Amino acid sequence: MGTSIDDIIARGQLHALFQPIVAMDSGQIMGYEGLVRGPSDSQWHAPQKLLAEAARLGRLFDLDILCRRVILQRYAELGLGRRLFLNINPDVLTDRNAVRGMTLQALQETGIAPEQVVIELTEQQPIADYGIMREAVNHYRNMGFSIALDDLGAGYSSLRHWSELAPDYVKIDMHFVQNVHKDEIKRHFLHSIREIAHSLGTRLIAEGIETEAEYEVIRALEIPCGQGYYFARPAADPPRSLHFLRGQAGGFPVSRSPFRHAMAGELARRNPVATPDQTLGDTVARFQAASDLRCLPVLEDGRPVGIVRRSEILTLYSQRFTRELHDRSPLRFFMKRDPLVVPEDQPLEEVSARITHKATGEEEFLIVSATDGRFLGVGWLLELLQRITDLQVRYARYANPLTQLPGNVPIGEHLDRLLQEGRPFTVAYCDLDHFKPFNDHYGYARGDRVIRALGDLLRAVPREPDDFIGHVGGDDFILVLTGPDWDRQCRSLLGAFEARVPGFYDDRDRLAGGIATRDRQGRQAFFPLLSLSIGVVPVQPGAFESHLEIAQRAGEVKGQAKAQPGNSLFVDRRSPAAGGLDAFFPALQPGHAGSLLSGSL
Repeated sequence: MGTSIDDIIARGQLHALFQPIVAMDSGQIMGYEGLVRGPSDSQWHAPQKLLAEAARLGRLFDLDILCRRVILQRYAELGLGRRLFLNINPDVLTDRNAVRGMTLQALQETGIAPEQVVIELTEQQPIADYGIMREAVNHYRNMGFSIALDDLGAGYSSLRHWSELAPDYVKIDMHFVQNVHKDEIKRHFLHSIREIAHSLGTRLIAEGIETEAEYEVIRALEIPCGQGYYFARPAADPPRSLHFLRGQAGGFPVSRSPFRHAMAGELARRNPVATPDQTLGDTVARFQAASDLRCLPVLEDGRPVGIVRRSEILTLYSQRFTRELHDRSPLRFFMKRDPLVVPEDQPLEEVSARITHKATGEEEFLIVSATDGRFLGVGWLLELLQRITDLQVRYARYANPLTQLPGNVPIGEHLDRLLQEGRPFTVAYCDLDHFKPFNDHYGYARGDRVIRALGDLLRAVPREPDDFIGHVGGDDFILVLTGPDWDRQCRSLLGAFEARVPGFYDDRDRLAGGIATRDRQGRQAFFPLLSLSIGVVPVQPGAFESHLEIAQRAGEVKGQAKAQPGNSLFVDRRSPAAGGLDAFFPALQPGHAGSLLSGSL
C-alpha cells in the first residue's frame, strides 16, 4: 500500500489493457486503445490518480515514457496486428527537453511499424503554444504516425485543437453518446460534427457506447467508428473479433439473406466411406479401383472423425518404403483430422463464409445430421458456388434497384414459408410521411438519398436469423420480425430515422421545421419534416392463409399509423376473425382491438 510513484517508475510496475475500436460499417475491429493501470494493491491503480500524482511530482514525462513501453511491449506479445491508439499528454509531446526518437526506438525494439500507431492527444489542460504543438505533431507524422484528438467536446477549446492540428481521428466525448437515442440535441450535435469531419477528411470515433440503442443510433448517424463497453471492456487479452456483430453492419447481412432457407443438406451427395482401422493398403486399393473416387470420409460410429483425399494418399503411398513399412498400418495414422463438417441446416451463405475463412483450398465438406451429427454425404465446393450464384442471380432479379433489398416476390415467398412452418412472427409495414412534397421540392436525387438512408436503417434492425427486410417500392418497406423484441426494434428504427431527418433538408427548411410548396391540388401548403409511420401486424399460426391476406391487413394498419402526426407506431390488436376497418375505430379506447403505442417521438 506504501508504493510511491518513484517506485512504480523505477520498477516498471504498470500493466497494459486494450479496448477494441470498431468500424461501424463492417463490425470489424479496426484498432485498440492502449491503457495502463498501476499496481492493483496501491492507491495509484486508477490511471487518473497515477497521472495526477506524477504531474505534481514532476515525473509526468518519465511515467509517460514508461506507459508507452509497457503498452507497446504487451501489444507486440499479443500480436493484435491492428492500429494501436497510444495516449500521450500534450505537455510531454511538446517538452523540448524530451529525447526525440524514444517512441520510435521502442517500436523498433518490439517490431511494430510507426504506420500502425496512432498518437492520441489527451486533453487534460489547455495547449499553451499551438506553434510548438504543431511542430511536435508534424514530427510524429513525418515518422509515419497518425494523430488522434481525444474527448471532443469535453475539454479545453476542442474545436480549436481540431482546426489547428488537423488530426486524422477525432474521438467524440461519451457525454454526447450516452442516451443519444433519447436526446434530440445530442443527435443534432453528432450530425453536425459528422458533416464537419466528412468535409475535413477526419474519421470520427464515438466513445462510451454502452447499449444497443446507442449503438444503433450511432450507426444510423454514419459515425465511422465506435468504442465502449457495448463492444468490450478494457482487457489484458482483448477479443480479436466481435462475433455478435457479424452480419449487422455493411450491406445486406449474409445471415439474413432472403434465401436463407437454402441449406447445406440439399448439396449432400452419397460417397463411399472408410473406418479408422482400415489399412493404408486397402485404402489405396479402393482409390486405384475407382478412378472417380476423390475422397473417403472416415467415420466412427457413423460420425466423421477425419478424411483421406485421393491425391494426398496416393502421393504418400508412392514414397520410398511407405508400402513396405505402412501397408498394414491403420488409416487413423494417415487421415486428416480436421475436415470441414457442416450441419445439414446451415445456410449455404454461412457454409461459403466458413470455407473462405478456413482458406485451405479444400474442394469438399462433410454434411452431417443437425440432430445427432451422423454423416449424410459430401458437399462439393463447385456445386456450392454454383448454387449460391443461382440464388444471387434470382435475388438480383427481384431486388429493388435503388436499395438492393428484396422486392415483392421474395417478400411473398418468405411470408408464405413462415406461414407453412406455423411460426409466430410480426410484420411491420413502414411508410414515409410527406415524402412526395419533399421529392417534388428537392428533386428525385435528394428523394433517392432518403430512400437509401431508410433502407440502411432497416438493415440495422433485424437481430434474429430469420428476420427479413423487403422494399415493396417507392417509400414503402416491410420488416418481418421473428423474435419477441419487435416493439423495441420498431421504436429504435423510429428514433434512428428521426435523428437522420434534419440532414436531408437545407438549413432554411430545417430551421422552419418543414417546406412550403404546392400540394396535389396545386395549392400552396406547408409540409412538416419527414416522419416514419409503422403499421404492425402480429401473426399467429393459423391466422392467415397467405401473404396476400397479411399484405392487405398490413396496409390497413399502416393507414392508421399515418393518421397519427409525426413518427408513429400502430399495432393491430384484432383477433384473426375480425375484419374491415371497423375494428380500428374503437382502437384508441382501452381494451379494444388496436392500440396506438407511440405518437410523435
